[in-house]
Amino acid sequence: MLHLLEKPLATAAPSRRSFLKMSAGALGGLMLALRVPGRAQASVQEAEFAQPFVHIRPDNKVVVLIKHLDKGQGTASGLATLVAEELDADPAQIETDFAPANAEIYKNLAFGMQGTGGSTAMANSFVQYRTVGAAAKAMLVSAAAEEWQVPDSEITVANGIVTHPSGQSASFGELAGRAAKQEVPAEPALKAPADWIYIGKSFPRLDVPPKSSGAVGLYGMDHQAENMLVAVLARPPKFGATPVSFDDTEARKVKGVVDVIQAPSGVAVLATSTWPAIKARRLLEVIWDENNAEQRGTEAMAAELTAMTATDGLPVPGSHGDTDGALAKAAKVIEVDYSFPFLAHAPMEPLDITVVFDGTGATFWTGAQFQTIDQTVAASVLGITPDKVAIETTWAGGSFGRRAQPDSHYFAEAALIAKARLEAGNAPQPIKVVWTREDDIKGGYYRPMVAHKARIGLDANGKMLGWRHSVASKSIMKGTAFESFIVKDGVDSTTVEGISELPYELPAFKLDVHNAKTKVPVLWWRSVGHTHTGYVAETMIDRLAKEAGEDPLKYRLDRVKNPRLAGVLKLAAEKAGWDQPLPEGRYRGIAAVESFQSYVAEVAEISFREDGTVKVEKVICAVDCGIPINPDNIRAQMEGGIGYGLGAILRNEITMTDGEVDQENFDTYLPIRMTDMPEIEVHIVPSEEAPTGAGEPGTPPIGPAVANAIAAAKGEWITDLPLSKHGLA
Repeated sequence: MLHLLEKPLATAAPSRRSFLKMSAGALGGLMLALRVPGRAQASVQEAEFAQPFVHIRPDNKVVVLIKHLDKGQGTASGLATLVAEELDADPAQIETDFAPANAEIYKNLAFGMQGTGGSTAMANSFVQYRTVGAAAKAMLVSAAAEEWQVPDSEITVANGIVTHPSGQSASFGELAGRAAKQEVPAEPALKAPADWIYIGKSFPRLDVPPKSSGAVGLYGMDHQAENMLVAVLARPPKFGATPVSFDDTEARKVKGVVDVIQAPSGVAVLATSTWPAIKARRLLEVIWDENNAEQRGTEAMAAELTAMTATDGLPVPGSHGDTDGALAKAAKVIEVDYSFPFLAHAPMEPLDITVVFDGTGATFWTGAQFQTIDQTVAASVLGITPDKVAIETTWAGGSFGRRAQPDSHYFAEAALIAKARLEAGNAPQPIKVVWTREDDIKGGYYRPMVAHKARIGLDANGKMLGWRHSVASKSIMKGTAFESFIVKDGVDSTTVEGISELPYELPAFKLDVHNAKTKVPVLWWRSVGHTHTGYVAETMIDRLAKEAGEDPLKYRLDRVKNPRLAGVLKLAAEKAGWDQPLPEGRYRGIAAVESFQSYVAEVAEISFREDGTVKVEKVICAVDCGIPINPDNIRAQMEGGIGYGLGAILRNEITMTDGEVDQENFDTYLPIRMTDMPEIEVHIVPSEEAPTGAGEPGTPPIGPAVANAIAAAKGEWITDLPLSKHGLA
């Protein structure tokens, strides 16, 4: 089930930079000419204005259809902001709903398919959703002009009210039916930045009230349906193992158990509710075939990766200069090995998915992140075409990459169970497949284990002559639908991003990569390759500054190539008082990383507790993510990213003994605690550049900033994470 989508996606993905330059007409005109299919269309009333991305109801509510998954990062409110801005709507009348799965209409313009990831949601939608709002406004104005028999040019719109100087006015809801009959403008005029009233301000988060009040049915885990069964799976203790046979005698005695089904990924217990399913699962006796399973522990796996980096790997484009010659003539060569562990995503809401399949069509309810792939995989399992697979996207309680699955394995699993029930002669009924916290932590799809080796030659004065670098890791993208445009000549760009394009002037640089093999499934994790490459690059830069006898900030600024990265370095340093002395017992470090075309610098100020562990006291963050659509949300994303990254470097690691994962829950895979969380200041660079990502870029700099602060205190850099290995957490 892990490689059902073996062929690359047919739609070519434009570059991240190219989609930002598409015209408003190209993005909006074609989209607006289409009518909404599926769920959204079903709710349309006679007097309602309904276009693919926006509905205006007779009750004066404006419903914005959100094409991206909102898993807590604020995408729904951000996209609603763009529509409200150009529509001149009142924030109080804005509501959101998730768009149906339909790649023709709702594709991510960065991917060429419907999906969320890579911090692209706001970037690819910025012009598109503004165009939607502008077109809807133009149609409302035309409707009013037609009704009042006045020129369009005399009509104004503000706070959700359409007005004429004669005193005539109408709400959006009153004009919705007539507006729906107007011609859709091909290229509606967009506001100039000087006229923005919401973009760059703090538009309210629309999800806060329902989340704060515990609204029923918000998340996929909340989904309930009449006659619904709940399924949990007994999963193999080792990655790559498969079930041979099972004895369910005792399991079937549990009250509420309805069925037990063998699947390629394990043995599913179906019951009338969650607890009997879990209880019965514990009573299963399963025999596993482990001949092709991962048998090694993580210590052996890490040693293998480190050994790989001592040999020549696949060359990575971007190398330049005579690195080998520079190392040969160097007065001193610094050689440093780095080791990064597997990391679980550990979102607060583990995976869950509900499916109904009647033999001809299926509907899924879940926080779907890659709808197009999910549709394709589910259809393949069920033996139907993708257009017969409906996906009702729900809010997701976090993801950090976990739901963005190139193999859509949890869709495949649910589809297989539903199909098996139907083929056994049972009537169609809803089946919710639930992953427990233990299933999630032990279930793989981790941030890969990675090893780096950096060899840097210096002259007698500490000046860098050349940098030779090697990376070893399992590729995330090999064997997936993304391989054709992310893996080139064997090099997975997600493995080397951030180290293959170092932002500093280097006299000579050479990079190679090794693709390790393991049965442990791996997946992108918040900020993907930058989680380890940023740590390596920024701690090595600090080492080089020390060798050269220079201040770390000055060393960076003298060599940084990108003025926007220099800008956040300067801003973070200024706000942190970099040139001012610290109180006794305080130390600080700085780091800056470009990821997803956003630039983030962070200064970490630390102290040490009496037991020798690190306390991060304060973090000053400067971010340049282009036009700041919602500053409050950007601050929240930086704060969340810093907390997430800090928790990872302090204590997080997935370890294995003889192929079995040691961690099970938050008692052994420790999340960041309130006592760990520092005071955070976020400073946003004003910008007229196209908006870029905010969901991930706050994470990479915190690790190296803390490591550099520790080195400022102790004179040594931590190269083997997490810090708890060294008694520092």
